[in-house]
Amino acid sequence: MNKKILDIALPNIVSNITIPLLGIVDLALMGHLGKVDFIGGIALGGVIFNFLYWGFSFLRMGTSGITAQAYGARNLHESILSLGRALSVAAVGSIIILLLQKPIALLSFSCINSEASVENIARSYYNIRIWAAPATISLYALTGWFIGMQNSKIPMTIAIICNIINISLSSYFVYGLNLDARGVALGTVIAQYCGLILASFFIWRHYRRLFKYWTNRGLFKITELKNFVLVNKDIFIRTLCIIFVFTFFTTESASTNKTILAVNSLLLQFLFIFSYLMDGFAYAAEALVGKFIGAKNRKNFLLTVRYLFIWGIGISLIFTLFYALCSNWILSMLTNNTKIISAASPYLKWVILLPILSFASFIYDGIYIGATASAYMRKTMMAATILIFAPVYWILKDILLNHGLWIAMLSFMFARGLFQAIYFKKAVLIKFK
Repeated sequence: MNKKILDIALPNIVSNITIPLLGIVDLALMGHLGKVDFIGGIALGGVIFNFLYWGFSFLRMGTSGITAQAYGARNLHESILSLGRALSVAAVGSIIILLLQKPIALLSFSCINSEASVENIARSYYNIRIWAAPATISLYALTGWFIGMQNSKIPMTIAIICNIINISLSSYFVYGLNLDARGVALGTVIAQYCGLILASFFIWRHYRRLFKYWTNRGLFKITELKNFVLVNKDIFIRTLCIIFVFTFFTTESASTNKTILAVNSLLLQFLFIFSYLMDGFAYAAEALVGKFIGAKNRKNFLLTVRYLFIWGIGISLIFTLFYALCSNWILSMLTNNTKIISAASPYLKWVILLPILSFASFIYDGIYIGATASAYMRKTMMAATILIFAPVYWILKDILLNHGLWIAMLSFMFARGLFQAIYFKKAVLIKFK
């Protein structure tokens, strides 16, 4: 079972780790331009795209679980149609975003309280990166489908190539053409379309035989379409809660001052590094849990869950030690601004605690997605947001200031895993009855 987990997890870890690496490179490019405003501008622009793109991440998760269960049941007809439904939603969503890009910008910047110099940089970043919407959203659907088909090597290849292109172009545009934040945005747009072309090539090369099972009538079959919509609706609401927490975290940072915004933006990279590594095991959970539920194999399902948590505990302890020993070194790699590094030091203790308090939430996410237990994912995430994050912050904000914001974030991450553990039997094990 360990081999099956690692066969899926390791390629996803490799591909996932390139995502925070890309974010780190973007921040490092801005962090070495000599002005705090550039880091803040990228962070605020990122908040807007978190709303737009994370909102569509339900396509990756929902498609993964549904496809994995179809794969486990050897239902090739439903396997290929799940991709068609996901790409149809991606196409409609992309068109809406591009048509409404100006109202979205107007609403977004009216809600963000930041200094004018930072906002101007964020606007220039937004106006370019928005054109990556069709590629970015489609890649969510395609990645989820590949994982559901038990193939994590293709998403790994796409992610690595995309991010090499992205980092190379962004570096050239920023330093070679002096395009600052606009260069980072342009590099991202080009790389995303390269990824979409590459994903299309892999489907044609490895899976074109499945298209003989495609039927237009099956694509819009009421029962399967209703299940697809219901699963993705719950995951969408769950994702909105995450977007709210991280957006609130960034906007509250911005409302304090641009130094705290820069500090918190850099420290969040520590969470992203860990989360994308843990997501490798979450993706393994999605694929294997979905497969074993589809095949009604309870024994291998329970064995998978057991090994996933063993890996989660081990990796979280390693990261806790790594952050305790190397936090200052990581910060110095992100920026050469001594003022920001000094301002970040008091908050490093919260970063050190993040791995051990949050690992369970990532593992349980994968298990719940594979089981298509989306209703309970929504309920537990809403509880962690409304009952934990918001009250903790409002109680502590005037007493502990930015420390209160970090305590609220850690409490939120821990509560996610705790609530999912409480509902595990009712939400997931019931699938075998």
